[in-house]
Amino acid sequence: MTDTATEAPDARLDQLVAALRAQIPDSGELPPERVLCDQLQVTRHLLRKALRVLREAGEIRETRSGRRAAGGTGAVSALSPKRMVQSTNPFEVMEMRLMIEPSLARLAALRASPDEIAKIVEAASSAPHMTPSEADQAFHRAIAAGARNSLASELNFLLHCVQTDSRLRFTDSDADARTTEARVRDRDAAHRAIAEAIAARDPAGAAEAMRAHLSAMQAKLMGRLGLTGFEPG
Repeated sequence: MTDTATEAPDARLDQLVAALRAQIPDSGELPPERVLCDQLQVTRHLLRKALRVLREAGEIRETRSGRRAAGGTGAVSALSPKRMVQSTNPFEVMEMRLMIEPSLARLAALRASPDEIAKIVEAASSAPHMTPSEADQAFHRAIAAGARNSLASELNFLLHCVQTDSRLRFTDSDADARTTEARVRDRDAAHRAIAEAIAARDPAGAAEAMRAHLSAMQAKLMGRLGLTGFEPG
C-alpha cells in the first residue's frame, strides 16, 4: 500500500482500514504505530485515522500499555474466532445475535451522536465498492459503535468473526458470488427500517426492527437447511 497524493483521501483510508482489519483475526495484538507505518508505507497521520475508525467500530481498543489489542486481551483473547468456530454452529450464532443486536440497536437509538447516526443511515444502503458481506458487516458495526458499550461491541464483533469464518458459512448460497441483487435490496430495506428507527430516537422500534431482521434471517437459514418445527429465538 502506498500513501501517495494521486489517490483520493477516502480511498486511501478505506484501503488502510481494510489492510489493518485483515491482520486482526490472526494476531492477538497489532504492532506499534511505527512498525505499522513501515509495513504499510503510510504516514502516521493516516494510520491514526484508520486506527480511529477501527476503534470506534469496536474492533480494536487501547490496552493499559498503550498497545492496540485486536478484539480484546486476556480471557477474551482466548475466545478467538478460530477456536470458537470449531465448537459452535450457525444456529447458536443466530441465537446469540438475536440476544445481543436488538439491544445494541436500542442503545444506539438512545446514545448515538448525530455523526454516528449519519454513519448508520449511510451504511444501511450497500456501498457499490463493497461486497455484500462487507456492506452487511459495516452496517452492524456502525450500530455497535453507536451503542457506546465497548463490551457489547467486542462481543458483537466476535460473533460476526465467527459467523463469517469459511468453516461456518451457513450454505453456499451465503457466498458473495451467489448473493443476488434482490437479496441485497431486501436486506438494505430491512437495514433502512432499523436505521430510520435509530435516527428517530425510537429505541423500542429500533430493537423490534433489528429483531425482525434477524428473525427473518434465522427463518431463511432453517428453510435452506430443510429444518421445520424450530422455535425462533
